[in-house]
Amino acid sequence: MALTSTPVPTLSMRFGRAIELVRLWLGGKPPAVQVAALPWRRMPSGQVEVLLATSRDTGRWVLPKGWPQKRRTLSQSAAQEAWEEVGMVGTMSEKAMGSYGYNKRLDNGFDRRVRVSVFPLRVTSQADSFPEKGQREMRWFSPEEAARRVHEPELSALLRMISTADLSS
Repeated sequence: MALTSTPVPTLSMRFGRAIELVRLWLGGKPPAVQVAALPWRRMPSGQVEVLLATSRDTGRWVLPKGWPQKRRTLSQSAAQEAWEEVGMVGTMSEKAMGSYGYNKRLDNGFDRRVRVSVFPLRVTSQADSFPEKGQREMRWFSPEEAARRVHEPELSALLRMISTADLSS
């Protein structure tokens, strides 16, 4: 019940990773860690859809994500984010399908490099009430359309790798 795809890095992903390695080698601070849920469902036609939500601050299309939580595994933290932000409940993969990087703007105006581990969540239901209900727009997309909507190139590449062959029933 999980996405089981091994990402094949694109040239831009490999270039970004090489730059990151050089930055670390020169004494740079390692990226902070966040977790994200990738809510997905299989339609009766067999097609897969993924859920994106808008961020509260910029209105960009994103996955539900946040910081790891004490006394929870990374996948449990991702499941908690999915419930809090979009009310999605289901079967969470214990294994990340991949990761992506981005620069998070901090309250002090500085950017912090962040690496987000993405955990697939096969959605079985949506809660009637959840903490951030009404604060975000949510929409189901094909993986290809979701890849076009997000701003992070590595996340876009992860979304493009999803196909019906990647999912077990």
